[in-house]
Amino acid sequence: MFLGGDLMLDVALKLLKEINEHDYEAYIIGGFVRDYLLGIESNDIDITTNATPKQIREIFTDSCLPNEDYGSVIVMKKNIRFEITTFRKDIGSVDNRKPVEVKYVDDLQTDLLRRDFLINTICMDENENIIDYLNGRDDINNRIIRTVGDADKSFNEDALRMLRAIRFAAILDFELSDDVKNSIRKNKHLIKNLSYYRKKSELDKIFTSCNVKKGVSLLLEFGLEEELELANLDKVIESNSSSLIGIWSLLDFSDKYPFNKNEMDLIKDIRNVLPLNNLDPMTLYKYGLYVNSVAGEIKGMDIKNITESYAKLLIKRRQDINIDSDDIMQVLHKGPDKYLSDIYESVEREILYRRLKNDKDSIIEYISLNYS
Repeated sequence: MFLGGDLMLDVALKLLKEINEHDYEAYIIGGFVRDYLLGIESNDIDITTNATPKQIREIFTDSCLPNEDYGSVIVMKKNIRFEITTFRKDIGSVDNRKPVEVKYVDDLQTDLLRRDFLINTICMDENENIIDYLNGRDDINNRIIRTVGDADKSFNEDALRMLRAIRFAAILDFELSDDVKNSIRKNKHLIKNLSYYRKKSELDKIFTSCNVKKGVSLLLEFGLEEELELANLDKVIESNSSSLIGIWSLLDFSDKYPFNKNEMDLIKDIRNVLPLNNLDPMTLYKYGLYVNSVAGEIKGMDIKNITESYAKLLIKRRQDINIDSDDIMQVLHKGPDKYLSDIYESVEREILYRRLKNDKDSIIEYISLNYS
C-alpha cells in the first residue's frame, strides 16, 4: 500500500472498531478493498454498517448527514472524508437511475445484492480480514467484470452501470463478461434517461483513465455515440491527448453537457488552434502556452519545442508592449477610437516576428511612418 493509503486505512479501521464497540457491524466496502487487493493506490473509502444514520450521528458527533434519503453519513476524521452507509435494500427504480424506496436491513449479504459488480462487493473488517460472500475475488483474479445477479435487471435499475462497467474495464484493464456485453447492447437505449451531469462524470473518468483508448473503443464497440449524444470518438483513439479538456475538444457533443464558461472557452480555443502551427509566434501569443500545448499534444508534437518557442516570445501579452494608448494618441493627435486596436495588432505582429524592437522610440517611429 502507498503511504497515504496506509494512513487512510488506519483511520478507517479505527472507525470500524468504534462502531463495533457500540455493538454494530461495520466494514470497508467497494473500490478501496478492490484496489487494495490489486495493489492499486486508492484515495476513497466507503464504509457500510447495520447502524442507522441516526445511530451513526450519535457515535460521531462531528458527522453530518447530507442525504438522509439514501442513508449516508459523512464522517470527517484526520481531515479524511468517510461515507458511512446503512445496510439497505433498494426497491424498484425510477427513470433507470434511482430506487423508488430504500429499506434499511440488518444483514450484510442483503446489502451486497443491491450493488453493481461483484468486484465491488468485497469487504474488510476492523482486523483487515477480507469478507467475500459473493466471490468477487474470483473475478479480480480472472480480471473480469460481472454484475451482481442478472445484468439486464442491474442495468434497468441503474443505467449508469453500463458506463461504469466500461470505466472499470478501462481503469483496471479488465474484460467485460459476455453477459455484460450482451446486456449493454440490449439496454443501451436506457442511457438516454440519465442526466448529462451523470453521463459526463463517467465519461470524464473514462477519458482520464490510464487506458483511455480501451474505454473509448468499448464506447464505439457498443455504438453508444447516439445515446451519449457524442460524435468523433474515433478521433480520441487517433490522438495522443492526455488532457481531459483536449479530448472533449475533439468531440462534437450536446450543448446540454455541463461545462462552465471557462471550459467552453478553452474547448473553442483548442479547436481553433488545432489546424494552426503551434510553433508560430503569433499563434503562441494569441492562444497562450496551455492551449497550444494541449493542441500540440493532440497532434503528437514535442511539447518541449512548444514550451521553448513560447519562452522566446518577445512579448506574451499586450501589456508587455513598451507603449500605451495615450502615447499612440499623442503621436497621431487623435482621440480614442477603434484604430487603436488595429495599431496594437500591427505592433504586436511586428515585434513577435522580430521586425520591430520593443522599445518606445522604435514603436513611435513605426506608428508615425505607417499611420500618420
